[in-house]
Amino acid sequence: MPQERRKGEPFAVKDCALIAVATGKRAQNLKEMVDTLMTIHPGAIYHHFWGGLLRPRFDDPQYNNDFAVWCHYGLHDDILAERLAVIDPTDYENLEAIRQRLIEVLENRLDELETLSWSRTDQQFYFLRSQIVVFDTQKILSTPEELAQAIPHMSVGSVFFHFIDARRRFPWRMDDFRAWLQGFGEEYGHCVDALSCIDPYFLTLTELRTQIHQTLTNCLQRNA
Repeated sequence: MPQERRKGEPFAVKDCALIAVATGKRAQNLKEMVDTLMTIHPGAIYHHFWGGLLRPRFDDPQYNNDFAVWCHYGLHDDILAERLAVIDPTDYENLEAIRQRLIEVLENRLDELETLSWSRTDQQFYFLRSQIVVFDTQKILSTPEELAQAIPHMSVGSVFFHFIDARRRFPWRMDDFRAWLQGFGEEYGHCVDALSCIDPYFLTLTELRTQIHQTLTNCLQRNA
């Protein structure tokens, strides 16, 4: 389960890192990309949408996922790159729904093209999966106020684990912060609602940490 929802239960702050694991699958053109996406492990889709948040990025930040980046740099297809870049994974119920949306966008583009573009051999798309490694920070929080104070000092790995990865781990798609705050009753319902309005996908983890802190701090001031 995510952080316990019972009032008084402590919040154990975790940290994490993502380890990239090769799948042995690759694509050099859109047809190969579609064929591979149909059967690739859903963990690869997760990695190529979210994994970039925890690794250094030197490409154009307007492309938030690896599929869009490859279409821009590998295929030089900016039309497709822009269509892929606007896909927000938080809008979809699960990774299978994201898979179907990706395939739909790619197949529509294939129907528009008269010739098939190929990437250079050294610019093929290599499908990777992520393995998450979780660390115990030994940091325990007891109140919502302590959570608000602790967030600016959390690592980006902690923010990723508690605010992003938690939504994948549990069927109710709720981050650990909101799940824990719910245990304090209706008094903190507006805090839960405010945090639910934050879309983590189009922010860096540093920006996300700042927004979570500001949102929670503003909400708690209403309870003071």
